[in-house]
Amino acid sequence: MEINKYLIKLITAAKGLEQLDLFMGKATLSKTEFRLLQEVVMEQEKGNDIISSELARRLGITRSAISQLVTKLERENIVKRAPSDIDRKIAYIRLSDYATAMFIQQCERANAVMEELEEQFGKERLEGFFAEYDELCNSFCKIVEAHKQEN
Repeated sequence: MEINKYLIKLITAAKGLEQLDLFMGKATLSKTEFRLLQEVVMEQEKGNDIISSELARRLGITRSAISQLVTKLERENIVKRAPSDIDRKIAYIRLSDYATAMFIQQCERANAVMEELEEQFGKERLEGFFAEYDELCNSFCKIVEAHKQEN
């Protein structure tokens, strides 16, 4: 059976990007924990709260996995659950003050790596790469959507 060369390259590229250490080996948080905090911070910056089920959807993991992760982070005083005033079944996930400082520090590390990458690789090339990546993803999504509609 022949496998399309672009399929192999795409899978290899995805794995390679996933393995990049943006925190230079000095991460306090795992990539998933960092993404969770990123989503919480983005909502808080908009003046909103976020619930576990929305975090699960955004991170692409199960609600059970999010619940376990939030419980772990809560034990470590990184996040806290805040009950809703309107619905007792809902708990909002918020960052602790300690976590905010940790998140900022980890962002600074990742930003430093990206600045070095921009310097080495070149700003135009990096912007071109991401523009091409966006086009590739859009084309892929259109193809997937067309196949879904056929079925």
